[in-house]
Amino acid sequence: MRHASIQVRGLMTREEMDRYNALMEVGAYLEEQGRHDLAGHVQREVDILILPAIDRLKEKGRERDRENLRYMIDNGLLDDDDE
Repeated sequence: MRHASIQVRGLMTREEMDRYNALMEVGAYLEEQGRHDLAGHVQREVDILILPAIDRLKEKGRERDRENLRYMIDNGLLDDDDE
C-alpha cells in the first residue's frame, strides 16, 4: 500500500483520516495474506479518498504564490505589469 504524503495527510479532515487509517490497515492485512489483487482495490479507494486533501494542498500553494506576488509588488521588487 502506498501512503499519502505527510502534507496531504495533514490536510485531511478527521473523518477522512479515520477512513484512510482503516483502509490502510485493511490493505496491509490483504498484502500480508498475499491478496494483492484485493489490496489493489483498496489502494484505489485510498487514492480517491485523498483527492480533496490534494486539492486543499494545491489551493494552499496557490494562496502562498498570491501572497508572495503581492509582497513583491508592495515592496517594489516587481511591477504590476511584470506579472
